[in-house]
Amino acid sequence: MLPRIEQLENQLHPVMAAVSTPKKPDITLYTGQTPNGIKISITLEELGIPYKTHAIDITKDTQKEPWFLEINPNGRIPALTDTFTDGQMIRLFESGSIMQYLVEQYDTEHTISYPKGSRESYEVNNWLFFLNAGVGPMQGQANHFFRYAPEKVQYGIDRYQNETRRLYRVLNKHLEAANTEYLVGNKCTIADIAHWGWIAAAGWAGVDIDEFPVLKAWDERMLGRPGVEKGRHVPTPHKMKAMLQDKEAMDRAAKQASDWIVRGQKEDAKK
Repeated sequence: MLPRIEQLENQLHPVMAAVSTPKKPDITLYTGQTPNGIKISITLEELGIPYKTHAIDITKDTQKEPWFLEINPNGRIPALTDTFTDGQMIRLFESGSIMQYLVEQYDTEHTISYPKGSRESYEVNNWLFFLNAGVGPMQGQANHFFRYAPEKVQYGIDRYQNETRRLYRVLNKHLEAANTEYLVGNKCTIADIAHWGWIAAAGWAGVDIDEFPVLKAWDERMLGRPGVEKGRHVPTPHKMKAMLQDKEAMDRAAKQASDWIVRGQKEDAKK
C-alpha cells in the first residue's frame, strides 16, 4: 500500500504547489476611454497589481480586426489576457466577467470583494448585474438618442432618459436606506467600480445628477479614491467631468462620435 500512497502524493504535489503558490499576474488590458473600459483599469489599480495596457482606438475599428476578435469575438472593449493557472493564456471579455475573474484570482485579501459564498458576495453580484443589465445598456441608449442619433427621435430620448433616471432612483434609494458609504456595506467593491464611469457621465445622457443627492455623494466619494483617480485616466485622460462643464466641447465630441457611429452602422448593415 505504501508505494501506491507515495505515487498518489507525487501526483498531488504539483497540484498542491500550484494552489499554495500565489498566482503572478501577466495581464494585458485592451481598453479605451469609455465607462466600460475604465471599470477594469480602476479595478486593477484598486487591487494594486501590475498590468500592461494596449490602447484600442474604437473610432478606427481596431476592435474589429481579426487579431482582436481572437480575444473578444464580439469586437468590443474592454478585453483582457492573462496567464492562467495551467500556464496557458486565458482570454476574458465582457466587463463583468473580467471583474469577477480579477477578484477571484487576485483579491485574496478581499480588498474590493467579500469572501465567496458570503451573503455580501451575493449582494455584490446583485448590483454588478444590475449595472450590466440595466444602467449600462439603458444609459448607453440614452446617450445614443440624445447625443449621437442623426435624427432627433423624442420618443427614444424620453424612453431611455426616463429609464436611466428610474435606475438612478433605485441606486439613490438603496444607498439612502442602507446608510452605507458604498453599495454593499462600507467597502468599495467591484459593484461600485462598475457603476462609477456611468454615473460620472450622467450629464452626457441628459440626466441631472443633482436629482439624486445620495448617489451624487457616492460619486464624489468614489472620485476621492486614489485607485479610481489613477484608473480613470487609462489609457487616456478621463475628461468627461470637465467636458460636461463646456457645451462647445460636448457638441464637438458628440459630432465626432456621431459620425463614427453612423458610419459603423452602415458598414455593419452591409455584412
